[in-house]
Amino acid sequence: MRSQVRRRLSTYYARLQRLERRQMRDLRRWMEGTRNLIHLTVIILVPLLIALVTAISNSVAQLSFLLFPPLAAGTYTLFADPEGKYSKPGKFVAGLTIGALCGWVALEIAVLGFLEMPPTGRSVSATSAAIGIFLTGVATWVFDIEEPSAFSTALLALVTGSTQLDYVISVALSSSLVALVFVFWKEQFYHRRARYLYQSTKGDDHVLVPMRGEAQVATAMFGARLAAAHDAGKVVLLDIVDDAALAEAEAQLVDERDVTALTEEADEESIAEQAETKAASEAATRLEARANRLKTKVGVPVEVVVAVDGNTPAQTVIQTARSTNCDLIVSPYEERHGALSPFIRTLFRSEVDVAVHRSSGGRSRWRRILVPIRSPSDVGHATIDFALRLTGRTGRVSVAHCITAREQRREAENMLADLVDAFEGNLETRVSRSKIEDFLTANASQYDLVFLGASTDRSAASRLISPPTFERIQDLDCDVAIVDRGKHPLPTFD
Repeated sequence: MRSQVRRRLSTYYARLQRLERRQMRDLRRWMEGTRNLIHLTVIILVPLLIALVTAISNSVAQLSFLLFPPLAAGTYTLFADPEGKYSKPGKFVAGLTIGALCGWVALEIAVLGFLEMPPTGRSVSATSAAIGIFLTGVATWVFDIEEPSAFSTALLALVTGSTQLDYVISVALSSSLVALVFVFWKEQFYHRRARYLYQSTKGDDHVLVPMRGEAQVATAMFGARLAAAHDAGKVVLLDIVDDAALAEAEAQLVDERDVTALTEEADEESIAEQAETKAASEAATRLEARANRLKTKVGVPVEVVVAVDGNTPAQTVIQTARSTNCDLIVSPYEERHGALSPFIRTLFRSEVDVAVHRSSGGRSRWRRILVPIRSPSDVGHATIDFALRLTGRTGRVSVAHCITAREQRREAENMLADLVDAFEGNLETRVSRSKIEDFLTANASQYDLVFLGASTDRSAASRLISPPTFERIQDLDCDVAIVDRGKHPLPTFD
């Protein structure tokens, strides 16, 4: 009874751990979206910054709380659009400070020129307000420091309870503090978010390649070049000894009379064991030869594994990926009746990242790569990262998006800019009003490889109405790779 309770508790605990890991993985992937990351930063970092400045102002009697409304608005503008027109730290500080200075000057002009009396209580000089806004507009235009919050600081300088000069100084110091934090965040985190957040840039360097089909050599080279981009990269070549290979080995043993003595003393089970050993040995010899060629050409460590197919081939591949600590499976493309084969679909349902490679002509170098992006996602980040690994410093990667209406162009350009901004390399962006299949057909000949997402997040109804892109393009004049980020727990095999 106690043992059953312990087993149940152990099972529940394991499920909780899997749930926690899945939630953390989902959170990381959600944060990979640039817009999501910015929103999270705005709702966490901006309040903390304003709280810090407020705490400092409370300890200095000369600082007025009236500087915070424009400061908060300007801070939000900085972090909400880090690459935007109003997100230059120098313009941010100069704009707020000059706005406050113009408000102070406007008040002095009005008082010295006897145009208005100094403000008292809540009354504000209309003349001073007009002069302040006028001076702010001229100054920000002349010095090219347009900052919307500058007009707020200009007006608030007219009603601050402390002296206007103290207000100007407090605006300059407070905005400088915010600008320093923004610069640090932008340079050390935002521009390096691919390194910190994108899982593919830190992983997917232990690559398992199941040697299947006619294009297995080209696919092995594809996987080796992906792994070689990381210092810790390695390749594992897998050959599965199936029933056909066992039957052939057993037939050879019988025909060659290698087991004559054995058959007089042993049963058929011993013959089967020798056949399995023979088939595995031959497969290992073939893999070792291919591994040596990969090591010579690419310079990446290569291991070989021979497995006997005790489950379905896909399950054997997934189990081998787990046992060899591989986080990416690179498989040759297989199809059945114009769609992905059951082998590939099973790989896509696993937790391991998968890249399916369809070779065209046995190419072994990929210098020009096209990456069509449907929407910003972790799959999009992974395809861009993989493309940069393959092209290296001398190649070129084009990231493209297809739209249906002219009004969508600006949004598409901003989306692509957010995607490529996180990476370093020779990247360009393209926006087309063509259908994706027409765009690929017209442009594929200019590239060596096209990366596509697997579209596994789409519903069955959506896939029925509009089949995945890779099922609609069959005759592209270049290689095609389909990438899927693992989303499901790895199956266990007894």
